[in-house]
Amino acid sequence: MEFRKLMEERRSVNYFDPAGQVSDEELKKMVALASLVPSSFNLQPWNMIVLRSPIDKARLRKVAMDQPKITEAPVVLILLADEEGYKENNPTVGKVWESMEKKGYMKPEQKGWFLGAISKLYGGDNSLAFAVKNTAFFGMGLMLAAKELGLDSHPMDGFSREGVMKEFSIPANFFVPMLLAVGRFDQSKKLLERNWRKSYREIVISEL
Repeated sequence: MEFRKLMEERRSVNYFDPAGQVSDEELKKMVALASLVPSSFNLQPWNMIVLRSPIDKARLRKVAMDQPKITEAPVVLILLADEEGYKENNPTVGKVWESMEKKGYMKPEQKGWFLGAISKLYGGDNSLAFAVKNTAFFGMGLMLAAKELGLDSHPMDGFSREGVMKEFSIPANFFVPMLLAVGRFDQSKKLLERNWRKSYREIVISEL
């Protein structure tokens, strides 16, 4: 799909067709496309939990302000931002380094510098911002990829993070920045006109 059309047609829909399923293949394609978004040092500090079961979606709905779209959408994703995604013992960090060395981005003797740099940049007080910022890139990638594949979506932040963490036994190193419902818009409902957006002049506060 042309990028302009993709951006214009992506909407956060509130109603999902109960018969409009999302196949495993569609979901895998969506995730593969979304994984191409940029991330800090390519560390990709994101994971997700995929909910398809009506029972599990009902569990989520109980800690997410009883939003109907959680149980109506065929798939709901719990996005996870890994606050430890920069640490040396994180499996992704090791794979990123191996790839960088293999592709000639860095030399073997630079590994110490690499580990020190990502720890300094993304560790300590910066870990939450690092994890959430990058996972937000991934979340936007998922929404655009869904639309490219003929699917619709709705990002949600109306939920209890503590409730979701407890209900799904999510490890403490993860922060849950959003839930994402994925499916097909219920054509029996009315899709409202796109809401107001800031103009260039309202977005730019200074031009130096």
